[in-house]
Amino acid sequence: MRSLRAFIVAAWLVVSPLVAVVSAQDGWNDARTRALVIAAIARRVAQLADTGLVDYTAQAHGYITFLVQLGDGFPLPPAVIKSDELMLEVYWGAPDRSKQRIIGRRDTLLLPTDINYHRDHLGVVQNNFPAIIRLGDGDEVRDVPHPLSPAGLEAYDYRIIDSLSIRASDRAIDVIQVNVRPKDDTQPGAVGAVFIDRLSSSVVRMSFSFTRAALKDKQLEDVSVILESGLVDGRFWLPRRQAIEIRRSATWMDFPARGIIRGRWEICCITTNQSLPRQAFAGLEIVEVPRAQQRAYPFAGELLRTLPDEVRALDAVEVRRVQEEARALVRASALARARSTSPSARSVSDIVRVNRVEGLALGGGITRSLGAGFTTTVGGRYGLSDSRLKARARLEWESVGGHRVTLEGHDDFAEVGDVQEVSGLRNSIAAQEFGADWTDPYGVAGGALRLALAPRGRTRLALGLVHERHSPLSLHATPSAGRYEPLLLANRVTVSRLGAELTVAPPTEAGALEYSVALQFSGGFAAPVSGGAGAGYVRASMELEARRPLAGGRLLARLNLAAVSLGAGVPAQLGVALGGPLSAPGYRFHALRGSSAATQRFEWQHRVPFIPMQLGRFGVVPSSIVLAPYVHQSLVRDGRGVWSGYPSIGVGVIGLFDLLRLDVAKPLRGKGWLISVDVAREFWRVM
Repeated sequence: MRSLRAFIVAAWLVVSPLVAVVSAQDGWNDARTRALVIAAIARRVAQLADTGLVDYTAQAHGYITFLVQLGDGFPLPPAVIKSDELMLEVYWGAPDRSKQRIIGRRDTLLLPTDINYHRDHLGVVQNNFPAIIRLGDGDEVRDVPHPLSPAGLEAYDYRIIDSLSIRASDRAIDVIQVNVRPKDDTQPGAVGAVFIDRLSSSVVRMSFSFTRAALKDKQLEDVSVILESGLVDGRFWLPRRQAIEIRRSATWMDFPARGIIRGRWEICCITTNQSLPRQAFAGLEIVEVPRAQQRAYPFAGELLRTLPDEVRALDAVEVRRVQEEARALVRASALARARSTSPSARSVSDIVRVNRVEGLALGGGITRSLGAGFTTTVGGRYGLSDSRLKARARLEWESVGGHRVTLEGHDDFAEVGDVQEVSGLRNSIAAQEFGADWTDPYGVAGGALRLALAPRGRTRLALGLVHERHSPLSLHATPSAGRYEPLLLANRVTVSRLGAELTVAPPTEAGALEYSVALQFSGGFAAPVSGGAGAGYVRASMELEARRPLAGGRLLARLNLAAVSLGAGVPAQLGVALGGPLSAPGYRFHALRGSSAATQRFEWQHRVPFIPMQLGRFGVVPSSIVLAPYVHQSLVRDGRGVWSGYPSIGVGVIGLFDLLRLDVAKPLRGKGWLISVDVAREFWRVM
């Protein structure tokens, strides 16, 4: 071992003067840092052949979870789609033999998916990775030199950042943080930090991400790794806790969709020097006992109840810190995706839709990344019944810190009202087949300048300046059955307005109370196109939604408020309109109009047993549905200042992986019933 250590020191002494001249001035690769890194590399190489540690056994308990995030900027916590809980037997033998047996595994499927994990996702990392790092069996990360390997001396820069003291059994240990970055960030490399025991030069912790060149899958956003070791027998630093996060995002639609794989592992019960036979390491590194035996493992509690809070979080604090440190250490271009051109659409309805104005409308768009944070998007839609092209063009710049500036031009439709009553997919089917079009469009043509500030915790703020011309639309389409209701006669006006939007996302940690808030406020001036006196106006709206456990189920409360200073010269299309499954269940679509409105719903959601169904490789539909009885009250203030109430009662049935919802509602003022089937509201923005 002494000869090996001497060889590494000698090799470094040959190249160190060249490196020191270039970078010692800013603290990178200075003499103190070089000495510490050399010692850590020598210790790491020596430990793999240290006769004091012949072998060890351990147990590893972990969760592999697949999540999905939707929405512009991904403001909401990711939804768990599938989660696997695993129990492993872990074996290690000098110098670098490893074996892991999956002895327990159970999973839960919340939405249909046929995802399969790479084999190495199902096990823990031994030896803090080999000299060349691979992840996803080489499909995700490949050809990355280890920061603490002989090859890493040529590939990386190092800088001491901080020192701290940690407790381990009966003594305090001084740990030094060393930042690591590639000398050439266009090549595959790790970016992050290693934490080294000052006394023994052993690796205590590693946390890093990877350069874009290291990521082999083009849809990968980033890969983050955290490896922590614990002191065993007062001598050996061996695995204790690990976290790996892999994020991919779709690029074929403007509406963002992100898939996340999160692995979290706790390693315990380590026993050293058991004289394990060599044949114990034969075959594949990660193997499984028969599946029936895995399912019989006595895990504690229900899987979803034992799932760590950080798995459900918007982004785990530790992982976010790794990503932020990586962005600070290298150029943004070293981590960013390459420029690309891709098809673009904000939702399925941008590609195909049916309504009473356009009939069948087909559309699409193109998004082009220009580099330096700039992207441009152009898109359009053509209605076969109104024979008219609608178009949008957008230029957007996003800073490294997450601020966005958007310049947009459009000639399209806008909607009356503050509450979307049904999904775009459901509306197109109902409009085509039954003449039930629950949209209320009017024409808008103009431009907008918008600023979206980077999120601060759960809070997001956006500002916008808009100038556009409003115009009424006409019926052109004919449904297969029934007939369409007449459109609102919108006023022909030119509107200039300044607005702000504030949203508070649901909390990232599980708690007794979950809530979200969306506030919109705008002030503007409307001038008739034909001449005459214009009018200023102020408009505001709010949606507050809260959820909390109650009586074995969950209570949902939703409050919507809207108000506009209607008066002479203020266009009718800016007024408040209620009526539909969400704003006023059981009442005709947008039959309730006025200058102000408030709606309040209380809904108790309770899961009950149901018949399971098999969907082949996508999994088994959970053998339960959610019953959701509710009471609803809508209040509308008319132009005379008189408030009127429109109460309803109903029940929702949510099933098929909680993707579909059936609503039956009865208005308590007037006659009739509402029966509505739609996809879950969380997915409306992509429909």
